[in-house]
Amino acid sequence: MKHVELSPSCSRAAPTVLVGRNHRGNWVAREENGAFGGLFVDRAQALKYAHLQNGRYPESIVEVSREIEFDVPFSRHEA
Repeated sequence: MKHVELSPSCSRAAPTVLVGRNHRGNWVAREENGAFGGLFVDRAQALKYAHLQNGRYPESIVEVSREIEFDVPFSRHEA
């Protein structure tokens, strides 16, 4: 995948999804601001998820060479 500059109208319709590996070697796909994402066993599944989640805009999927992490927000609820 290559990085493509998005027009303002396209970027609103299709969130940019980053795909790469985390520090453990797992595949990660996540929206660049962390709005959604997941961990995957292989690249194909990460790309499939990214494609489905961004409205099927392959030009807004960016495969990164640096490590990326998918952090799940922790919410503590009092009983």
